[in-house]
Amino acid sequence: MKYWERPFGQEKPKVVQGEIFIISDRCKGCSFCVEFCPNGVLVISDEFNSKGFHPPMVTDLNKCTFDGLCESICPDCAIVVVRKEVKIDKK
Repeated sequence: MKYWERPFGQEKPKVVQGEIFIISDRCKGCSFCVEFCPNGVLVISDEFNSKGFHPPMVTDLNKCTFDGLCESICPDCAIVVVRKEVKIDKK
């Protein structure tokens, strides 16, 4: 066992990756998700949905921490955040 690979007996950290799905037909354009995103991942798009509102869109997925704040703050349940944890394999 190499001691520097497991500090304090813990596993190696995992990188959080995932996807953000936006159901544009559910969105009513309240922009709560855009205002409260701590990393500025979402912006209001120029396109219209079937209701005539501007749904959000993802600008840079690499900035996202996949904390699910946009999913939990959306009053219309129009955003779904899926997390995948990837183990780091550094030798």
